Amino acid sequence: MKSARNHQAYWAFLGHRLSGLALALFLPAHFYVLAMALDEARLDGFLKLAEMPAMKVGEWGLVLLLTLHMFFGLRLLALELLPWNSPRDARVAWIGWGFAISMATGLVFIAGAI
Repeated sequence: MKSARNHQAYWAFLGHRLSGLALALFLPAHFYVLAMALDEARLDGFLKLAEMPAMKVGEWGLVLLLTLHMFFGLRLLALELLPWNSPRDARVAWIGWGFAISMATGLVFIAGAI
């Protein structure tokens, strides 16, 4: 019998939950930086920091998390709302395409940031 943790649907579930958690942890920091826009000197200091290569990699990670979360969420909606001959049809289609499109989006973003 195949372990549930080795199943494709488990990895899609885990990717969706972990990317959602990481995005939820990022949001307070994002709102703090947006609040810096009220003080021009603090914002200028942060924008200089944002030009560092490590921050560019972090931005790439954010884009990757957003696209992974979106496509795994669309996979869940498709499983719940669309008529399928079998649930496996939806799992295979959305896991592969969602991951591939997420990686492609991340690569396009990082290529533009460098």
